[in-house]
Amino acid sequence: MSASILVVEDEPSIQELISVGLARNGHEVRRAATAEEAYGAVAEALPDVILLDWMLPDASGPSFARKLRAEARTMEVPIIMLTARAGDEDKVAGLEAGADDYVTKPFSPRELEARIQAVLRRRAPNLAKDAVAIEGLELNPATRSVTGKGKVLKMGPTEFELLHFFMTHTDRVYTRTQILDHVWGDHVFIEDRTVDVHIRRLRDALTPSRHDDLVETVRGAGYRFLSKR
Repeated sequence: MSASILVVEDEPSIQELISVGLARNGHEVRRAATAEEAYGAVAEALPDVILLDWMLPDASGPSFARKLRAEARTMEVPIIMLTARAGDEDKVAGLEAGADDYVTKPFSPRELEARIQAVLRRRAPNLAKDAVAIEGLELNPATRSVTGKGKVLKMGPTEFELLHFFMTHTDRVYTRTQILDHVWGDHVFIEDRTVDVHIRRLRDALTPSRHDDLVETVRGAGYRFLSKR
């Protein structure tokens, strides 16, 4: 599944090369050439992944990573450090600053995409491209299809994204606000009760295969998706 990726790189040719490759893989790409620009972009809309150059004109990559990790809103955003520094000490420094992964330049577009998918599986599994199955209910992000006990289940795009989030985050109660942030994005301002409408539509879509009971309402708290009945 595509992700929103912020490319923080001050070298124009490298920034362009990375951004074009990501766009070809279906990702939504935003760019920044400085730490200040990157912080503004993050404040405007939280990306799914940040690709962060080690050396920026106004700050080092590790110092910017530490800043993001110190704030509640950005502390869990996956960060992949991009650098020409190949020494073990540099890698350790990048990881200790809060980076999830470390890619040494030069790198191939295929390697970078593999690293992106790996951190998404760890940090945000609903954004990865892996199919997921629970209790005979199967969802495939690559084909955007859902089947229940062999039956094709039809649902709208929002219900699909909601189901994908639930199936990759089972057995935990999520408030309406948390669901909005994860599925719609934290920069989208809509009513919390919108979640109730889409939960109802999702249950209707799951009814033909009798998987609607996996979506549980937790009174006074929110919703939970059960991994087993």
